[in-house]
Amino acid sequence: MCLKTQHIVEVEADIQTEVASVQTSAVAESHSTDQERKLMQSWDDMVEKSLRNFGWMEFLQAVLVAVAMFFDAQQSFISIYTDNYPTWHCTNHTMCSSSSDICKIPKSSWSWDSHPSMTIISHWSLECASTFVTGLPQSSFFIGGLLGSSILAALADSSVGRKNMLVLSCVLMSITSTLIIFSPNIWVYSALKFLIGFWRSSIGTSVLVLLTENVSVEWRFSVGTVEYFTFTIGYMSLSGIAYATKSLSWRFLYLYTSLPALLYSILAYLFINESPKWLLMHGRVKEAMRILKGVSLPENDANYLTSFKTKENVSFFQLYSSIVELFKRRWALTRMVATMVLGIGVGSVYFALALAVENMGFNIYLAVVFSALMEIPSCIVAYFLENFRRKPSIIVFSLLCGICCLLCVAIGDKAPEAKVGLAIVAFFGACVAYFVFVIYIIELFPTCVRFTTTSLVRQAITFGCIFCPFFISAGRKNNIYSYGVFGLVIMCSNLTLFGLPETMGIVLCDTMNQQEEKETYLSKPKTKQVAICEAMDLQEEKGDFFLLT
Repeated sequence: MCLKTQHIVEVEADIQTEVASVQTSAVAESHSTDQERKLMQSWDDMVEKSLRNFGWMEFLQAVLVAVAMFFDAQQSFISIYTDNYPTWHCTNHTMCSSSSDICKIPKSSWSWDSHPSMTIISHWSLECASTFVTGLPQSSFFIGGLLGSSILAALADSSVGRKNMLVLSCVLMSITSTLIIFSPNIWVYSALKFLIGFWRSSIGTSVLVLLTENVSVEWRFSVGTVEYFTFTIGYMSLSGIAYATKSLSWRFLYLYTSLPALLYSILAYLFINESPKWLLMHGRVKEAMRILKGVSLPENDANYLTSFKTKENVSFFQLYSSIVELFKRRWALTRMVATMVLGIGVGSVYFALALAVENMGFNIYLAVVFSALMEIPSCIVAYFLENFRRKPSIIVFSLLCGICCLLCVAIGDKAPEAKVGLAIVAFFGACVAYFVFVIYIIELFPTCVRFTTTSLVRQAITFGCIFCPFFISAGRKNNIYSYGVFGLVIMCSNLTLFGLPETMGIVLCDTMNQQEEKETYLSKPKTKQVAICEAMDLQEEKGDFFLLT
């Protein structure tokens, strides 16, 4: 009996020791969390204050980052010329006429109007190939982009970083674009188009995130338009290069667009700065301070933040931890799905209308120029929309695009000039809606998952674009399969906006907890917000503002 009593006493003592250990650990963890929250909030304030100093050097830095979109646009739309179905004429009028089916007349009775190797269609004699074969290269490009977004996005949030991902993507895209000129057939060509799409998939996201994380909230929308402007210039430059090389093989068009991109990659690596927000999230405080101006953090705090980041638990999903963060929170996952659906509607229609210029029934060189020119006023309009609410802006211009697309179907070939005008206005509406949308998704998520979420939305856009070449091909005979489908898709996708919050003028958050706390505060009635602010003022006077919950 005494032995049993002694054993029970020993067990109770062990339990009490373990409980005390757990309580001590919980208190230490709570203190560590409070210290981290205080430190992160203090850093946010200093970073935001430093980033307000936007001068000529910061502007040049933004332009250098945005130039990557120039080359991204060229690779995105180069198939307009390289994969185009060229015009032809009869050489033996006794056996064919201008209305003849090219696949039902002898090869010796007709000839191409331009260089026999001007496009892959004439080069590999694909004039009678199926829609699947002729649309395969561009679809492969978008499939590569879909896969690349899945693999590369989380790496930029976790280990690689924004700058390194941008440089790596540009280098590999330009090298693959150079190798494509050695393609012996349509199948190798499609495989290399897949790789080009894979490598360039993170360029747009890298540029947008780098631009917006290197400026304060008042400059965020302005520098975002720099990306669109360089993208537009890249789109327009294709017409000049293609026209200058129209008497040469399609291979020269790839060569002349890939080599400058390789040179740019070297300059980007040497002169572009990494995002200070990303450096902070990974404990690289000293590197962030070298980029920021007028910012100093006490040595003890800097050492603590560095050690905190290096002691994070390593799991199987370490490189893709940002994706795990999205699935852990219901609000983030719901928001992610809604923005992806919206991206399929707005983003894929934007790219589809740009690629469908040949369906206008107009000179392809001038059609591309006119479409590209519409992006300039779109950038200007988007710039002035900075102080307007994001959701109504997207809805208005999406409706403009959708209505004009449906009118193109109604008019058909009865009034070609009116159809061209409506198609250009539709593209203008899609441009503005897309420009505002990409800024909107940046503002919806915090720094720790921003690259991943932005890339997932672009992945959804790319998924929608996979089917666009087939709709465009079918639309050559009936516009309802191209303009009709595009108009309905962009209008219906806007329904998801009613479940998303407004983000105009909101300072970017760094962590998921900060995002939740900020939105919980903003969702409260005005009287409750005032009470919270008063409580914050009192706590700040006592010196423990950052511990307020």
